[in-house]
Amino acid sequence: MGRLTTHVLDTAHGKPGQGIQVRLYRTDSGQRHLLCERVTNADGRCDQPLLEGEALTSGIYELDFDIGHYFQALGVPVTEPAFLGVVTLRFGVADASQHYHVPLVTTPWSYSTYRGS
Repeated sequence: MGRLTTHVLDTAHGKPGQGIQVRLYRTDSGQRHLLCERVTNADGRCDQPLLEGEALTSGIYELDFDIGHYFQALGVPVTEPAFLGVVTLRFGVADASQHYHVPLVTTPWSYSTYRGS
């Protein structure tokens, strides 16, 4: 059974990104369709998979992470507008029977991702 999970790592502070708003979209013919909204827990993860089982199908997805508000709430001095407000990761799911783990590793000025396990 396939599933889609995520988490956020705040490398500027060396800790998980807690309390970050995450939105998952499926893109179809250039249109974004909101599938779910979550908030990361104390471990920087969502309490349940974003999608699993038959809900996960092959296609193009986008994850929006609202890191601008997260860093602002921590008291990090950021510009207005913030250099990074909402980070969008666009990725493809080729085999919906697999586990796709899409983490965000971030600072107020940079980010990266990878396909985790």
